[in-house]
Amino acid sequence: MSSKPPQHDVDESALEVSTPKTWAAGIPGVLVSLDRAVEQMGVGRTVKTLRLLNQREGFDCPGCAWPEPQGHRKMAEFCENGAKAVAEEATKRRITTAFFAEHSIESLRTKTDYWLGQQGRLTEPMVLKPGATHYTPISWDAAFTMIADELNALSSPDEAIFYTSGRTSNEAAFLYQLLVRSFGTNNLPDCSNMCHESSGSALNQTIGIGKGSVSIKDFDLADLIVVVGQNPGTNHPRMLSALEDAKKNGAKIIAVNPLPEAGLMRFKNPQNVAGVVGRGTALCDEFVQIKVGGDQALFQAIGHLLLEWDKVDRDFINAKTHGFDAYAAHVKELDWDAVLTATGLTREQITRVAGMFVDSKRTIACWAMGLTQHKHSVPTIQEVVNVMFLRGMIGKPGAGLCPVRGHSNVQGDRTMGIYEKMPEKFLLALENEFSISVPRKHGFDTVDAINAMRHGRGKVFIAMGGNFVSATPDTPVTEKALEQCSLTVHVSTKLNRSHVVHGRTALILPALGRTESDVQHSGEQFVTVEDSMSVVHRSRGRLKPASDQLLSEVSIVCRLARKTLGSSHPVAWEQFEKDYDIIREHISRVVPGCTDYNTRVRQPDGFVLPHPPRDSQEFATATGKANFTASPMTVIEVPEGRLVMQTLRSHDQYNTTIYGLDDRYRGVKDGRRVVFVNPDDIKQLGFRDGQMVNIVSEWKDDPTGVVERRAESFRIVSYSTARGCVATYFPEANPLIPLDSKADTSGTPTSKSVIVRLEQA
Repeated sequence: MSSKPPQHDVDESALEVSTPKTWAAGIPGVLVSLDRAVEQMGVGRTVKTLRLLNQREGFDCPGCAWPEPQGHRKMAEFCENGAKAVAEEATKRRITTAFFAEHSIESLRTKTDYWLGQQGRLTEPMVLKPGATHYTPISWDAAFTMIADELNALSSPDEAIFYTSGRTSNEAAFLYQLLVRSFGTNNLPDCSNMCHESSGSALNQTIGIGKGSVSIKDFDLADLIVVVGQNPGTNHPRMLSALEDAKKNGAKIIAVNPLPEAGLMRFKNPQNVAGVVGRGTALCDEFVQIKVGGDQALFQAIGHLLLEWDKVDRDFINAKTHGFDAYAAHVKELDWDAVLTATGLTREQITRVAGMFVDSKRTIACWAMGLTQHKHSVPTIQEVVNVMFLRGMIGKPGAGLCPVRGHSNVQGDRTMGIYEKMPEKFLLALENEFSISVPRKHGFDTVDAINAMRHGRGKVFIAMGGNFVSATPDTPVTEKALEQCSLTVHVSTKLNRSHVVHGRTALILPALGRTESDVQHSGEQFVTVEDSMSVVHRSRGRLKPASDQLLSEVSIVCRLARKTLGSSHPVAWEQFEKDYDIIREHISRVVPGCTDYNTRVRQPDGFVLPHPPRDSQEFATATGKANFTASPMTVIEVPEGRLVMQTLRSHDQYNTTIYGLDDRYRGVKDGRRVVFVNPDDIKQLGFRDGQMVNIVSEWKDDPTGVVERRAESFRIVSYSTARGCVATYFPEANPLIPLDSKADTSGTPTSKSVIVRLEQA
């Protein structure tokens, strides 16, 4: 073993704060990558594993969904956080029966997410029986029998909830939704519900497809790239290379964000000389430090100015769009006072930014969770789309819409049918392909699933990957909801918070990771994934599995299906487990755009799924055209003495996986319970930098009134965030987010716009 897992948990009193960085990556990024990899994997395993990461004959990074370049790839086609993700999965640390014998469920509940994740790979199926104090081993067959018996004893299939994480392969996701629908429900909540659901809702209404319209090559051709509500330096660091190349080709970059993020200020690319010994590349030409939730107002103002200046693409508008007149009339009446209040910006800067749109012939608009997790997220994204329509920036090289997904295959999961409201065309194709009947009633999304469990309408919870408890809002409510279940099941590679918050009976089923070899009856298998830009490609692990008791996700789904649905079920589950090519043959006939799947996915760079707006400026909307939208401007009302809180990631984490305790770019070390506050707000509220406070969220829950939630013992860190706005890490701040505070239309939790007050601890 390269090093033993930590015995002691996080000591927040050791937290140190230093000056934030003004640049990202560089030599420190390389050194941290190697240090973490060697610590977890050892030298030999590090070399063997990292050389295959994001390579054609290797495996797809289990971290973010940023695409690999088409054609030539670098020897090191990964970033610091990708190396950390691989080290976490390919670690030599192991959790065995002895670990669970030593640690009771109550003792494990006292541990942080960081400590739990650092203990190592799960190695055998475990069960926590009713009234038991410890997890104990269980055979795979007994585990599947237990699940099948619980499922088949339900009074309705809709009492079962089947959650999915974005790291699941296309093959496993396709089979999982087939199992769930064969069982008789559409209860398929997934991590999309909590992150980019607002993007899908907005784009489906406006362009007819819930995916972005650009390719990685478009970044080389763009004149202007607008990065809104996104921190690529931490969340998808390989995007920085694309931005650097764009800058070298003459592009300008606008960064719109409440916090200055190091990755958008300057990039020191460790793969070239300038990044090693020089100053690197200055990326951002215009930093727009907007108030949290003010993006809708900003883009309405930009649209207003473009129309006032008559700098719009009339040919595109007349030929390809619908609703322009209503939109134009709406933004003509723009309330500039409301814009300035909502954004915290000056009219001069907004005018300057609008001028940059005018000067660009090829513009890309990128965004992430900074736009998607507000009550008004869907109209906010639609305002971005409106501005792009005004300039004709869709369906042309170097231009388009780019929602940057987080999880490595979250987009592929949705393509494969992981959605509680799949369209009729997909369901009918499923029925025709497999000679089965599937339900049409819409299922639960993530928030609906939590509410169903807390009120006794959801009794069995099965999660294919992920860390449901730490990923969802309103943590105490979510925990109590899971505790109401008769059975909770988690298919996982590592220990996490969700394993210690359990139903009456709980199962942990250990699965193969992306890095590991998957050998079945027909030989060594590969799986497929889809990146943020609709490219589908292979992924094949090469490492020996962490335990001979691990099963692939495909095997787990197939064996559970056989046990639950019975031997007479018409789907050939046993054959799927033996040969994944058979799964892909069915995918080719069911999933739109996947014809000849087995052949095309074996091409060196895979293949690109069709996207009519990108490919031919065709829009499968209700009007048959690209739809302008006109929405009232939302200005978040903040009472006196209150602030707007957003949750975000540390540089040392990916989603709910905490790699370490060093947010290097923001200057935080050896701790996580911090709240970033503007120095002027600290002074005005009567606090001081470094003071310990409790954070109290306030939510107007009519007719109840204002409902409060508390998170205790956070250290104030003076930081140059926008006035009136604070930021905290999740999952520590998740208890402050009301479960029923969610985005209109998409249902996404409002993790980026929580009204809070600070109180002395």
